[in-house]
Amino acid sequence: MLSWIISVWTIFAVAQCYFSEENYTEESKMQPPTVIIAIIARNAAHSLPYYLGALERLNYPKERISIWAATDHNIDNTTAILREWLTVMQTQYHYVEWRPLEKPTSYVGELGPKHWANGRYEYVMKLKQAALNFAKKRWADYILYSDTDNILTNPNTLHLLMAENKSVIAPMLDSQSAYSNYWCGITPQGYYRRTAEYFPTKQRQRRGCYPVPMVHSTILLDLRKEGTKKVSFHPPHKDYSWPFDDIIVFAFSCRISEVQMYLCNKERYGYLNVPAKPHQTVEDDRINFVHLYLESLIHGPPMYVSRNVHVPPKQSDLMGFDEIYLINLRRRPDRRDRMLWSLYELEIDAKVVAAVDGAALNSSDIKILGVDLLPGYYDPFSGRTLTKGEVGCFLSHYYIWKEMVDMQLDKALIFEDDVHFQANFKRRLMQLMEEVEQVELDWDIIYLGRKKVNLEEEVAVENVRNLVYADYSYWTLSYAISLQGAQKLLNAEPISKMLPVDEFLPIMYDKHPNEDYKSHFPNRNLMVYSTHPLLVQPCHYAGDPEWVSDTETSTLWDDDNVRTDWRGSHKTLKGYQPPAGLQSATHKDEL
Repeated sequence: MLSWIISVWTIFAVAQCYFSEENYTEESKMQPPTVIIAIIARNAAHSLPYYLGALERLNYPKERISIWAATDHNIDNTTAILREWLTVMQTQYHYVEWRPLEKPTSYVGELGPKHWANGRYEYVMKLKQAALNFAKKRWADYILYSDTDNILTNPNTLHLLMAENKSVIAPMLDSQSAYSNYWCGITPQGYYRRTAEYFPTKQRQRRGCYPVPMVHSTILLDLRKEGTKKVSFHPPHKDYSWPFDDIIVFAFSCRISEVQMYLCNKERYGYLNVPAKPHQTVEDDRINFVHLYLESLIHGPPMYVSRNVHVPPKQSDLMGFDEIYLINLRRRPDRRDRMLWSLYELEIDAKVVAAVDGAALNSSDIKILGVDLLPGYYDPFSGRTLTKGEVGCFLSHYYIWKEMVDMQLDKALIFEDDVHFQANFKRRLMQLMEEVEQVELDWDIIYLGRKKVNLEEEVAVENVRNLVYADYSYWTLSYAISLQGAQKLLNAEPISKMLPVDEFLPIMYDKHPNEDYKSHFPNRNLMVYSTHPLLVQPCHYAGDPEWVSDTETSTLWDDDNVRTDWRGSHKTLKGYQPPAGLQSATHKDEL
């Protein structure tokens, strides 16, 4: 009997040990909240591949996401692109709801695909409400509305917004202009009101998560909150008397439901396209989006096309030039890649030219090349002489001029590799060159990007829109050059009396203020013009975090031990003008 009792107690003790706390398996982690992503697409073929690529890259488990997608009234292949993507991706998401509307292709009373007739507003409200009803029916925790020209390049967007714990929140999106997806003020009639907070918020001078009266385009709703049960898109509230617009109707619904909208700009979340004007076309919208894409390449993170849709290759051309050159240092592949992607999007065919790397030249190399300093030349700001980077830059341009003459190219276009293209660059340049040809303008160089030194207004060219006679300028970002112009520059034999190329050109069109410099070049008859407004500008300026200069951050041309940087020469500062009397100085002691 005693042995039996001992055995029982032994078993009990062993069981206690087995089920003790240290042997319990750890509880599994909570699953992330469920999310519905509402996709409402119309005439978005130009932006959809990037939009869908951004959704693919969201750092959020796809099995916790359902897609509600609708297309309507399209005149492009939006429906086909979205169908192709959903066919591939539907197995990765928890569920996909697909609502295409093939016909009609326009709304009653619509003046064009970018015009918002009342019928269009109402239909969009109904679609957004249908997506909201779907989310509630499926007991989703969140619904994300994101327009198809809103590209969420930050993969952590969903996690970041959820962490703010707000009923209605929007990530601030960047654009090509002052436009964004929020209002800081609203009038009693429901219209936009300008406030002092808008631009500091847009420019991220103030960062945080702020209550605002309006967010739109990309918004996240927390459907677990009590207040969001009452918000809606359609029908408008019975007391609604504001403009008939889906984003204003929703803002009113939030206000009447006592749900505060919030905007978060703590991080860079992505981009939104500036909407085309009502009278514009889908092509105008596409051009705007291309400019937005170029912005993303500069400021980052860049947009990427979805891997799961077919995007036909673009057809690039020379825009009527005999050759288009892109000057790039081999050790700057990041700049080369960004420029090539930019030119590809603009459908411009360019030839990459390996720049002469001044940093790789020692003083002996420079002498062997026949380079000698223009007598009496000193930088107008610092008083230093040439840098090796400036020698490399000059030679890079010089060899292109020489190739033009050797190959008898009638006209060429030259880009350096730190160029930011202005909106509609290609069409504007082609129109300009067409007008130049029509009036038979005698031209040698046309600046597309430069830094005006003098503030005085320049003289406009008759019968050619957006073209002026160029005054003293810095920079050689981009310019068109004729065969005649290239020959004039070579005839001046500048290698043996070198100064920076952006000082040499103003001498050759007789606009440089230094008479001593000009005396070494007697034939100063270069015919030089400039686009106005300019068609390109630098991606970065001196002092910007991403700014790099291989011309100014260098060493002196004849002394490998004397290092230089931009603080010596302020040419690359944005908007900087030389102090009075400084431009004509010819020696460092005079500065």
